[in-house]
Amino acid sequence: MTRGSDGTDAPDTPGAYPTVPHERLLDEGWELRSKTEETVFRMPAASVVGYTLFYEDARLRGAIEATDAVEPPAEAGENHLVTASGDGTWRFFFATRLSFRPPLAPGIGPASLRPTVASQAKRTFADDLESRGFEDVESGRSQRFRTDSGDRVRLRKFTAYLPLGGDEATPERIDVEGWLAVWTTDGAFRIAGGAYPVSGIESLLGSASDAPPTDSGAFREELLSLIRAVR
Repeated sequence: MTRGSDGTDAPDTPGAYPTVPHERLLDEGWELRSKTEETVFRMPAASVVGYTLFYEDARLRGAIEATDAVEPPAEAGENHLVTASGDGTWRFFFATRLSFRPPLAPGIGPASLRPTVASQAKRTFADDLESRGFEDVESGRSQRFRTDSGDRVRLRKFTAYLPLGGDEATPERIDVEGWLAVWTTDGAFRIAGGAYPVSGIESLLGSASDAPPTDSGAFREELLSLIRAVR
């Protein structure tokens, strides 16, 4: 397993990790929290290994930490689709390239496995959110989507909330929204997605002049743009 925090380390296996707009992410205040190689789920004839790049919005994290009002979501831990080392994150993006061990038998193409992989990814992503402390995790509508390279994608929405208890200084909860995409490109599966707060953050940050923007519509558009850029 490889873990990195600055994005400068070369992958253990050349070409194993997906391609993401790394420099753009850094310029826009994201941080590469982890780079992992681990089994994300199992199928009857093979283990499915995910090579995952996991980013978080470092500016939002820092602003919330500065309030010293709430604890961050829990860490998902190992053997999850969206693992990150250290404390949990408030807003994240990840991209995964899947590999099968042992390799698929001749004649078995990705198209035949897509329903199974998509179902497993959906279940694992929901489990990841629950393991971080989010409650009432629900899978919602799906829609068709195209990446920048022209690949067809099925995109699914998730909703959940993080209970905070609520008092005079903190909101009762933070509502979150997530998106998950599964597709194939060049004969290999890609999974990409993330989650972000949609309400509750504003009152948590208060009127701090250095607080980053927290518009949920902008969060959504940025996440979808990042998913489109994955190869």
